Amino acid sequence: MVTNATESVAEAAKKIYQEKLRASLELSHLNQFVAIEPISGDYFPGTTLSAAIGASREKHPDRLAHALRIGQIAAVEFGRKIR
Repeated sequence: MVTNATESVAEAAKKIYQEKLRASLELSHLNQFVAIEPISGDYFPGTTLSAAIGASREKHPDRLAHALRIGQIAAVEFGRKIR
């Protein structure tokens, strides 16, 4: 469920990604995942979505983070391929 709080966290994290992290992460971690905790600016790359989120929760258990797939529009894709 999207709330004002989660929407705010997502917007702040996407801004940090675009302005500070994108260039370096896309060189070193393309197609992996990153969770960004926007209050501290801490970020947690991982080879899986679970690893990135888990690292964020371990360091900041009481804060929301936003996760995304590095270099992609969406973190995950649902559906099937149409032929």
